[in-house]
Amino acid sequence: MTARDLEMEDYESIRDWLSNRSGIHYPEHKRDLLRKRLGRVQLAFDYRDLGSLLRDLKSGARAEVEMAVLSAASTNHTYFYREADILNRMRETILPALSARDEIRVWSAACSTGDEVFTIAMLIAEALGPEALERTSILGTDISAPVIDRAEQGIVSARQIAEVPEALRRRFLSPLGLGQYAVSAAIRDRCTFRRMNLKTTPYPFRNSFQIVFLRNVLYYFDPADQIATLEAVHEVTEPGGWLITSVTESLRGLPTPWVQQSNGIFQKVRP
Repeated sequence: MTARDLEMEDYESIRDWLSNRSGIHYPEHKRDLLRKRLGRVQLAFDYRDLGSLLRDLKSGARAEVEMAVLSAASTNHTYFYREADILNRMRETILPALSARDEIRVWSAACSTGDEVFTIAMLIAEALGPEALERTSILGTDISAPVIDRAEQGIVSARQIAEVPEALRRRFLSPLGLGQYAVSAAIRDRCTFRRMNLKTTPYPFRNSFQIVFLRNVLYYFDPADQIATLEAVHEVTEPGGWLITSVTESLRGLPTPWVQQSNGIFQKVRP
């Protein structure tokens, strides 16, 4: 076996480990992308080749390396007010129905650096007012520990907030200099961040959610994991609750219990 053949075999084993561990699936046409991301891990931890990296992943001896591979493989490019059209539909059609609830509970799965979580809090404050925001709990989860750490800091860049309406920017974001902004305490206090693997089911929540955001993550899963994730999310959503996906992620052809109401918006129909 040539050195190139051996590297290809090690790459395939790491790709399988990644899929089995997290559900993140890299198809053949994304080989170069994953290889480049694994290269960063090699450089950071001084691995001479993929084989030595694979050995540590299989042995479980270095948790920090496992976290680095999971973080490198997951896509963490995000920003506030992403896909504004779908957020506007949520504000107009979903939030008014929650205005009288004693508690508003929202889960942002695969939340990355928290941009989506903070955006949801801003939307609720804008649409329903500060009193409703005080009754709101928003959970953000992600498989990557580094991005969860960043989210908890509540410090964001000018690039991340470029789409935030100016009035909300002045209200909820304070400039720190050098292109950095701090998210206000009024927003941060309603947001909790935790590391979580969506493939580990059933999900450990005591209370169900009225809205779940599952955006820009399903297309990294193979069909079996997509179905399992959608069913697990359905279980922790209250009857009549909502699932919001990306407009680019279609559930068409997947046997799930969700009922589509509009592009990217699905509902758990009451029995």
